[in-house]
Amino acid sequence: MSSGKDSGKTYHLSCTGDALETVNKHTDERDITLFGSCFCPFVQRVWVAFEYLGIPYKVNEVDPYKKPKDLLDVSPKGLVPGLKLNYFNPPRPLNESTVILEYLEDLAANTTGRTLLPSHTDPYARALVRLQADHVSRTLVPAFYRFLQGDETKQAEARTELDAALQQLIHLLNDAEQKIDAGMGSGLWSDSGELNWLDVMVAPWIFRASNVLLHYRAFELPEDPKFRAWTQRLFAHPAFKATTSTEDLYVDSYERYAYNRPNTSQVANAINTGRGLP
Repeated sequence: MSSGKDSGKTYHLSCTGDALETVNKHTDERDITLFGSCFCPFVQRVWVAFEYLGIPYKVNEVDPYKKPKDLLDVSPKGLVPGLKLNYFNPPRPLNESTVILEYLEDLAANTTGRTLLPSHTDPYARALVRLQADHVSRTLVPAFYRFLQGDETKQAEARTELDAALQQLIHLLNDAEQKIDAGMGSGLWSDSGELNWLDVMVAPWIFRASNVLLHYRAFELPEDPKFRAWTQRLFAHPAFKATTSTEDLYVDSYERYAYNRPNTSQVANAINTGRGLP
């Protein structure tokens, strides 16, 4: 648990642990360059997809707060992740994590044959997974930041909001498991499943809740046995492990959110002003 004082730690600029090993394996020029930052969960969801879908890529770690020109060329807001598609002449940009995930899913269908979504032959299963992902984007992710950034007067309410978002996610996962086949349909929620769209969409925030929110807000993830087993499968999956740094990187990098320092990020500013995430 944090001492309650802002020690002034800043965000890390380079991956550590397993993620550093993965960066070092992806330094050669490829058809796709991934612009990312080691601490960013929006980047990690895309990075996990690259690893799982088996799409070749190069990593370019950047400081999104300095907004270098090569990042702005692919992401006009200076946000990560961004892609540079080098097989076009001239290269073409792509940004926004969910859009990139859609692109990688379509690309893999024509190249590696792997997929994160249930088969096109089961549109209802695909719809349920997208419904889960919509809950993550609309409710769970904003609740995570409101809780982390909230001052003492707002933390109790924010904790309740995040707890409710996690319980609703558990409900959606259990409901889908009753309605669609195990395996790809229910992702790692089933112990016989493969990584799926929802897993990739939410895993970076579940992981940061397990260390960042634990450290700064004494937050505990739900005790639900199925939920705990699912998180263990998520964190141990090779594609997720390969993109995960050591826990100190996240604790250090999120201190500025926990003490709500001014102009921490565009995401933090959006939460503070009640606007949608950028």
